[in-house]
Amino acid sequence: MRVLAAMSGGVDSSVAALLLQRQGHEVVSVFMRNGVSGTSAQEKSCCSASDARDAAVVADRLGMAFYAVDYQQEFAALMDHFAAEYRAGRTPNPCVLCNQQLKFGHLFSLADDIGADAVATGHYAQVADGRLLRAVDANKDQTYYLFGIERAALSRTLFPLGGLQKAEVRRLAAEAGLVTADKPESMEICFVTSGDYRDVVRARGGGGRPGRFVDAEGRPLGEHDGVDGFTVGQRKGLPALGRPHYVAAIDAGSGDVVLVPRDGLSRTRMFVGAVNWLVDPPADGAELALEVKVRARHEAVAATVVARGDGPGDGGAQRAEVRFAAPVEAITPGQAAVFYRGELVVGGGFIDGSA
Repeated sequence: MRVLAAMSGGVDSSVAALLLQRQGHEVVSVFMRNGVSGTSAQEKSCCSASDARDAAVVADRLGMAFYAVDYQQEFAALMDHFAAEYRAGRTPNPCVLCNQQLKFGHLFSLADDIGADAVATGHYAQVADGRLLRAVDANKDQTYYLFGIERAALSRTLFPLGGLQKAEVRRLAAEAGLVTADKPESMEICFVTSGDYRDVVRARGGGGRPGRFVDAEGRPLGEHDGVDGFTVGQRKGLPALGRPHYVAAIDAGSGDVVLVPRDGLSRTRMFVGAVNWLVDPPADGAELALEVKVRARHEAVAATVVARGDGPGDGGAQRAEVRFAAPVEAITPGQAAVFYRGELVVGGGFIDGSA
């Protein structure tokens, strides 16, 4: 096949392209420019000029076509959403939206333009019979970030690394003489070059509303300079109250940030919106026995997922209520909630609240 391979300049996407080529595919590699660069030597971006150079060097060594595509406008929209979510008292996950809208959105359009049969990335995940499955390397599994892919697109999606361990990927890169073989992993949000997400928020419309710290009963505990500086479950940067307290809720309208001891963070119900199903969509009111992750590094918890409301067309229920079998801490509005049945990714959405 002709395959469009997203290249980030890292070892994972480099080896993904290498494996596709060894499988006999014609690989066209593409680097996505986000238009963001640091303003000092200490600032960095995982989509930087040096990353583009590394991606180009790998493509040249493998003898494959390479293009750098300008997605500055699209990334700007992601950054605006990111800032708006923090001002609204939510904690966004831009990597999920990037995958949903760009890597598995715009790249498919680009693939169509060049006559490519499939799109490939270096994500650790697997696709089998049109279903999204966890990666073999549980420590690297990235399916949490991929639930937003359109179900129909899975038949044209390739994840060459899904059956490999990370150590194997680095070994393959070294054996092939790729410059990215020993390159450190990028763990930061690509457009937060300074290391402080609040710089992005305040540069794109200003910070969130100042207000009070309050306890669960609404009693004042201090003041803060903006709700954009907090996320549910946060412990650092809070008033000294004699024992550790955590952010339990954020009211962007009033500016109140609710602080509680750790035992006040647990919830047994969660409400999820913008649900994307990667299986046949359930009917309104249908109850599914699944496992649910509320953070990327969260161990999936057994739960009953209740479909709520009919979506447009054949999209199925667009909302869900999750009833956990055991209490879950720090359920954070704005983050992704992803539904699993064993190794299968059933779907997911974005957290609206909990109880």
